[in-house]
Amino acid sequence: MAQPDTKKVFFENLSGTGKAIAVLTSGGDAQGMNAAVRAVVRMGLYVGAKVYFIHEGYQGMVDGGENIEEASWESVSSMLQVGGTVIGSARCKEFRSHEGRLKAAHNLVLQGITNLCVIGGDGSLTGANLFREEWSGLLTELVDQGLIEADAVQKYSALHIVGMVGSIDNDFCGTDMTIGTDSALHRIIEVVDAIMTTAQSHQRTFVLEVMGRHCGYLALVSALACGADWVLIPEMPPEDGWEDKMCQKLSATRSRGTRLNIIIVAEGAIDRHGTPITSGIVKDLVVKCLGFDTRVTILGHVQRGGTPSAFDRILASRMGVEAVLALLETTDNTPACVVSLRGNQSVRLPLMECVQMTQEVQRAMDGKRFEEAVKLRGRSFENNLRTYKLLAHRKPESELPVSNFNVAVLNVGAPAAGMNAAVRSAVRVGISEGHKMFAVSDGFEGFYKGQIREIKWADVGGWTGQGGSLLGTKRTLPAKHVEKIAEQMRMNNINALLIVGGFEAFLSLLELITARGKYDEFCVPMVMVPATVSNNVPGSDLSIGADTALNAITTTCDRIKQSASGTKRRVFIIETMGGYCGYLASVGGLAAGADAAYIYEEPFDIKDLQANVEHLTEKMKTSIQRGLVLRNENCNENYTTDFIYQLYSEEGKGVFDSRKNVLGHMQQGGAPSPFDRNFGTKISAKAMQWVTKKLTETFRQDEGRVFANTEDSCCLLGMRRRALVFQPVVQLKDETDFVHRIPKEQWWLKLRPLMKILAKYKTSYDVSDSGQLEHVIRNRPKESDTSVAM
Repeated sequence: MAQPDTKKVFFENLSGTGKAIAVLTSGGDAQGMNAAVRAVVRMGLYVGAKVYFIHEGYQGMVDGGENIEEASWESVSSMLQVGGTVIGSARCKEFRSHEGRLKAAHNLVLQGITNLCVIGGDGSLTGANLFREEWSGLLTELVDQGLIEADAVQKYSALHIVGMVGSIDNDFCGTDMTIGTDSALHRIIEVVDAIMTTAQSHQRTFVLEVMGRHCGYLALVSALACGADWVLIPEMPPEDGWEDKMCQKLSATRSRGTRLNIIIVAEGAIDRHGTPITSGIVKDLVVKCLGFDTRVTILGHVQRGGTPSAFDRILASRMGVEAVLALLETTDNTPACVVSLRGNQSVRLPLMECVQMTQEVQRAMDGKRFEEAVKLRGRSFENNLRTYKLLAHRKPESELPVSNFNVAVLNVGAPAAGMNAAVRSAVRVGISEGHKMFAVSDGFEGFYKGQIREIKWADVGGWTGQGGSLLGTKRTLPAKHVEKIAEQMRMNNINALLIVGGFEAFLSLLELITARGKYDEFCVPMVMVPATVSNNVPGSDLSIGADTALNAITTTCDRIKQSASGTKRRVFIIETMGGYCGYLASVGGLAAGADAAYIYEEPFDIKDLQANVEHLTEKMKTSIQRGLVLRNENCNENYTTDFIYQLYSEEGKGVFDSRKNVLGHMQQGGAPSPFDRNFGTKISAKAMQWVTKKLTETFRQDEGRVFANTEDSCCLLGMRRRALVFQPVVQLKDETDFVHRIPKEQWWLKLRPLMKILAKYKTSYDVSDSGQLEHVIRNRPKESDTSVAM
C-alpha cells in the first residue's frame, strides 16, 4: 500500500477551530499591507479560526470597542489592489505605557483573542514582543482589579505573536525584502524615467531626494536601476573631498556627450562627520562649481502611495498564509517569530534576533563604523553597493588591468524587459576587468553575418530603463550556421561568450558545446543569463523579464475588473503568454486575485471546468460581483480561450455574463520593472566575473590562446532557492522537458494551492518548506551575494 505523503499536509491536520486570530497594521503604511491582511483573514477562516480586524493599530487595541471587529471572507474582497492599509494604522503613545498595554490585554481577552498577526516595522514588532512577555502578568492584574474572571488566566494563558514587516525602507534585518519596498521602488523609477526625458531636453541636472532616514536601500537600488551618476546614503557617507569628486564625475559625463545628470540622495544622507547632506546642499554645490542648470525633486509620500506591485502582492499573500500556519503550530514555548523572505522562500525567524540585528546597524552608524553597518545590512545590500560603484564610476584607462581578451555579448530568443540592463552590466564589468567587449546584433543570425562591433563604456549609457533588446535579438539557433559562426569567432578573436536570453539561448549553448568536437573556436568559456517573460529556463527559478510581464498582467487585470464596477456580475477570461509554462498565469493569478488559472502543468478536464463554473456561480450569488479566470495560451489544445469563454457564458446565464481578453505582446513590452533592472544588472555582473575567472584559468601560456572544453566551462547562471548558482548546461538536460520547453520541476507550482485557498477552494497545501524556525545569519554563503530580492 502506498505510504501517505507526509510533506503535504491537509488542513484537517492543521485545524484552527477554537482559535481567535487578530490582525493589525502599525506604524507607517506600506503598499501590500492589504494583501497581507486579506491572506491572514482568508487563511484563518479557511482553517476554522475566528479572525478579527484591529482598526487603527495599537491605538485600536487600547481603545477596544468597535475597533476590534470580526472579519468575514467578503470583508477583504477588492482589497488586494488597494495601496496603504484599509484597517488603518496609527502611532500609539498609550501602548508604550504599562496602563495602555493593560487596557489592550483586557480588550483582547473580552474577544478571546490570544493570537496576533502584527504588520509593521521594528518598533511595532518590538512592542508586540514586550506585550507578549508581559501577558501573564497583565492578566493577573486584570483579575486583581476584578475586570476578568480568575479562570481566564488559565484559559488565555499565553499570547502568540507572529510578525510581518511592512516598511518601504527595507530596513529590517533577516529578510531580503519587506512588504512595500518593491512598490516604493516602482514609484521612484516611474518618476526618474519621467524626469530623465525633460532633463535630456534641457541638459539639466536633477537631484532626487527619496525616503530613507536611517536606511539607504531605496536610494541605492533606484540609483542602480536608473544608472544615476551619484548616490548619497546614510550607511556609507562619502569620503572627505567628495564634493570635488562628484563634480569631476558629472563634468566628465557631460564631456562624453551625455545631456543630463541624475543624483539620488537619501533623506538621511550624512557626511563622515555626521553632518546632513540635503538635496538643497547638493544642488547649490553643482550650480556653484559647474554652473549646470540644476533642479531638485523631493518625492516624499508619493513613494508610500499607489497600487502595490505584483511582487508585493505575492510577497504579502505568501507571508500572510505563512503567518497563520506559524500561529497554528505555535506552543507556549515558541518564541515570537517574524515571517521573512530568503531567496524565493518564506522562512520564520525569531523576532527579537532580527530586531537586535536591526538595532546593531543603527549603533554602528552612530559610532561611525560605516563598513560594519553595510555588512550588517546583509550581503544583498553590500552587493548592491559594490555593483553600483563598479558600474557608475569608470576607472581611468591607466588603472584598468590589461587582459588582452575579447568577450562577445549577444541576446538570443524573444525580447524581455531587463535584457538591456544585463548587457550594460556585462559590458561595463568586462571593461573594468580589462577586456575588450564586442556586441553582436540580432543574436546568432547577426553573428554568422558578421554583425559584430566593439562596444565602449559610454555606448551603454542610459540602457537600464530601456525595454526590449537594443542589440536586437532573434530565435535563430547556431547549429545550421556553426561554420560561419566559428569563422567570425576566429576573425574577431573572440575568447568568451556571454548570452542573455531564454530557452533558445539554452538550446544554443547545448549546440555550441556539441560543436566543440569539430571547431576549437567554441572551446572558450560560455555563460548564459536567463531572460524570458515565460520563466521557462531550466536551472533557474527566475528569469529577467518575468517580473515586468507579471506587473503588466496584474495592472491590466485590475483595470479589466474595474471596468465592471457598478455593473451586473461579470467574469473575465484572460489569456496569458508563456508557451507551455504556466508561471505567468499562476503567479499573475495570485497577484491579481484570480478565481482560477488553467495551465499545462496541472491537467484539467471538463469536470474541473464545470466545478469552477459552479464555484463562481455560488460566490456570485452570495458575495462577489466580479470574477477573474486566467488561462495559459498552451494549457490545452481543446479547451481554448474561446471554448472556456463560451462555457462560462452558457453555464453562468442568469447569474453572470462573461468577457474574454487576450493580453498578447503587451506582456513583453514596456520599461523594465525595478526588479528586472536590478536582477539583470547583478546577475550579469556576476556572470562576467565568472568569465574573467575562467579566461584566466583556461589560458594556455605556451600556445598563447584560451582553450576550455570541460563541461563546467559552459554554464547557465541561475537562481536556485536562495543562491545564484553556475550550472553546466549539459547537466541540465535531464531536468528539461524539451518537447514542451519547460523544466521538469518548477518551484512556483507550490504557490498554486495558495491561490486556490484565497479563492475559497478546498485543497491541500505543501508545507514541506514551512515550520522550521531558523536564525538570523550575519554573513550568508557567498553564492547568495545576489539576492533574488534585489
